Amino acid sequence: MKVINTVGMRKKSVARAVIKEGNGIIRINSKPLENIEPEMARMKIEEPLILSGDTSKKYNISVSVFGGGVISQAEAARLAIAKALVAKNAKLKDEFLKYDRTLLIADVRQREARKPNTHGNARGKVQKSYR
Repeated sequence: MKVINTVGMRKKSVARAVIKEGNGIIRINSKPLENIEPEMARMKIEEPLILSGDTSKKYNISVSVFGGGVISQAEAARLAIAKALVAKNAKLKDEFLKYDRTLLIADVRQREARKPNTHGNARGKVQKSYR
């Protein structure tokens, strides 16, 4: 029984997935996948599981996610799960890439840092009057 660890990142979120032989139990931060809210985040996490079909039912997947917001955490978990499934079954790689490239390749964009005198916006400037 070989255990595989993978990492998925999105914005400030980091997800670490552990996949091992089992009977299809998926846990996100020690909670069953069915209990994840909001529903949109749960659906994002389920995408690689649905695409892999019966392959995901052979493994137990445990994901630890921290940092960032709800959707960013869901996308990081999705990436980590997809990478773990491909590590176990290389035939899934082409199917995942054909469906959505971000299932296996991280989106590296980050939030732009705010600048001084911009009222909390990255590029917004303080209004100035000439008259």
